[in-house]
Amino acid sequence: MNRDRQLPEDGTLTHEVVELRVHGVSGTSAETLLDHPVVIRVAGDDNAGFYRPRPGFGISDRPSGLKVEAYRWGALTAGAAVRTLSLLFLLPFMLVNLAVWARPATGGAGGLIGPLCRLLAATLTAAFVLSVVGVSIDLVGWQCVGYQPCRAGRGYLAWLGSLPLGPRLAILALVPIAALRLLWWLGARSSRAFEAFPARPGQARDALGEDRIDEPGFWNDAIVVRRLLTLHVAVGLGILDTILLGAQIHLRPTPVVYVLFGTAWCLLAVAAVLLCRPARAVDEGPGRGPVDMRGVRRLRQATTVVTLLALAYTVVPLEPEPPHGQLPGYEGAVAALIAVQAGLLIALTVTTWHQRRRSRAGTPLWLGGLAGPLLATAAVAAAYGFAAALVYRVADFLDRSDIPNPARPDRPGAPPLEPPVSYRWAALAGLAAIMVVAIAALWRIVATRRRRRRMAEQIVRRDFPDPPPEALPQRAAVREVVARAAFTEQLGPIFIVFLVLSLLGVAIVALDLIGVGPSELSRYLARTDGQATTNLSLVTDVGIYVIGLVAAGIVVLGLASYRSEGTRRSVAVIWDLGTFWPRTVHPFAPPCYAERAVPELAKRVSALARKGGVILSGHSHGSVLAAATLLQLPPEVLPRVALLTHGSPLHRLYSRLCPAFLGDDVLHEIGDRIGWRWVNLWRDTDPIGGPVFSAHWPGQPPRVPPPAGTVDRRLRDPVEVTVPPDDTVPPRIDQHWPYHTDPQYEAAVRELAGRLDPDLLHLSRDR
Repeated sequence: MNRDRQLPEDGTLTHEVVELRVHGVSGTSAETLLDHPVVIRVAGDDNAGFYRPRPGFGISDRPSGLKVEAYRWGALTAGAAVRTLSLLFLLPFMLVNLAVWARPATGGAGGLIGPLCRLLAATLTAAFVLSVVGVSIDLVGWQCVGYQPCRAGRGYLAWLGSLPLGPRLAILALVPIAALRLLWWLGARSSRAFEAFPARPGQARDALGEDRIDEPGFWNDAIVVRRLLTLHVAVGLGILDTILLGAQIHLRPTPVVYVLFGTAWCLLAVAAVLLCRPARAVDEGPGRGPVDMRGVRRLRQATTVVTLLALAYTVVPLEPEPPHGQLPGYEGAVAALIAVQAGLLIALTVTTWHQRRRSRAGTPLWLGGLAGPLLATAAVAAAYGFAAALVYRVADFLDRSDIPNPARPDRPGAPPLEPPVSYRWAALAGLAAIMVVAIAALWRIVATRRRRRRMAEQIVRRDFPDPPPEALPQRAAVREVVARAAFTEQLGPIFIVFLVLSLLGVAIVALDLIGVGPSELSRYLARTDGQATTNLSLVTDVGIYVIGLVAAGIVVLGLASYRSEGTRRSVAVIWDLGTFWPRTVHPFAPPCYAERAVPELAKRVSALARKGGVILSGHSHGSVLAAATLLQLPPEVLPRVALLTHGSPLHRLYSRLCPAFLGDDVLHEIGDRIGWRWVNLWRDTDPIGGPVFSAHWPGQPPRVPPPAGTVDRRLRDPVEVTVPPDDTVPPRIDQHWPYHTDPQYEAAVRELAGRLDPDLLHLSRDR
């Protein structure tokens, strides 16, 4: 209703309307967001606040009743340095947490996808602990310290050499425990500031809350994170216990160690069962909290007791025969864990494909709906790539830059350092994946360039049909920008190649468990004339260095984001996408900033709507926050709210990547809730934003029926390719630049202000 209502010709406004602007990724200052030199904060704090122009400063030609306000939330995603370090250490956890949100839309619960993703997340925690165990207990405590050539000139290791084997291993077992505590700190670093909005009593207990984005408790996952945190700490400690006790069984088997070893495995099995249950607790005991949490706490207490007993048993100084080779059971544990991950990834892929066939999505999905398995596979690949690089670099350092392998036998008197063969082949698989994906990306760029340029040529020919000769270079530049912006849709085959290679790599490494594949091939090559073995060793070393360079590249990328706006925006896109969704899979993933931003926006919009109308304006990722906010507003507020999105990835990215939560049906529901008082502005030069419903040209009928078809408004970018009479250069190409500086943006604001029903607004003020 009221779609044809406009502001009066004289520009007066009989009712108060507040335009609430929400910025996108990488953040911006409140002054830039409001186009005003002096602003004041009217609500919120330094992490996320609401700002308005200071009264009496600046000039505005807007009607007195049309106010402007900005929500600045960029500090919630932290600074560039913190983001970079977290992106490096927490990247696997962030990817696997994102995987569960990329499941297909089936009209019901997620089925097996949620439990499979939570189990995969637990194996990543186990893999992290195993990598630290490999460095501290295996390489340092078991293989290195017992040999004088390894301790020579290293005073920081000499004191460990003076200890018996048992106390030495027990002390070094504190390193994985400290690493778990570091992950805890990184994951909870900003929870007080970011996840600071507890739900009302009775919320955040519904098991369906993780399946509907409009549930009242959707953005409050404090209980979920606390539950998962306890379970993952139990898994990490359980892995440490099994490694320590397994070594003790090899050294001095007694009934006590067998009992402790069996108990540790039983506790790991209990943790796996609890992880398969819904992420959100549903039952409450009177005055005692969720019943499920009581069982989780008992598991944590039992795991802590077993860990203390394992350390106590290990610390007993009963010196066995001098150790040789690897820590007993360690390489088998690594191979077994990779085998479990391979099975889970295959099960997740099959389950996702089956649900995709029953999907109710009406538009093509990204990677055919297999984005979830791709993200989970990328998480596993990143975890083992970083683990292999860490273990081999430490072994390289301890062995004085000469890691023994089949190509380089042990030197006399040197410690026989032997990192797990699985890590060696993980490095090879990582190198192969990086090289093939890089080649696939280059091929895709070249193969689609002609088609993208043809499409871009049609666009610029229609926008600028008869440019003068001096404007032809600018017209060609616009064509190239449009062609580059269209490359976003061409990334699918590249990720499919990565998914297939990663699944094959994980499966092949897992064959080490039954003696087929990496270990068997390595032993076979060691008995050849040496050439194949040498080549294998060189490729392994190259893979380790390449993975290390990738890790270093992430750090360099973060540092470069200080200087480059484009680089900062690219990093922020990845970061803000990964940290937008709640942590319902991995508690060590970066905190979810939307758990504060969405409830805070909903509260502010509700308060403003009691005084008049509200135009919620979201740029880029801010449009996603705006859409999520509208889904959380109470019904009595919605008639006084309109939506303006610009540079929005709602359809181009989110509805195709996360169809179960922001698919086309959810976007139509948003339009229905606000009476289709919605305008979306988009440009062909924008590589991120795009149309939400219908990519039609001005003056053409929409491709979808009204009212959805009337939402999208295409903006020509640039306005002209010729130099204006009062300027020396042609108008700039805005691309993804904030749209609020465009005159058509202001026209859309005034149109939406006129479409808000004055009678309802007066009624809200009277109340």
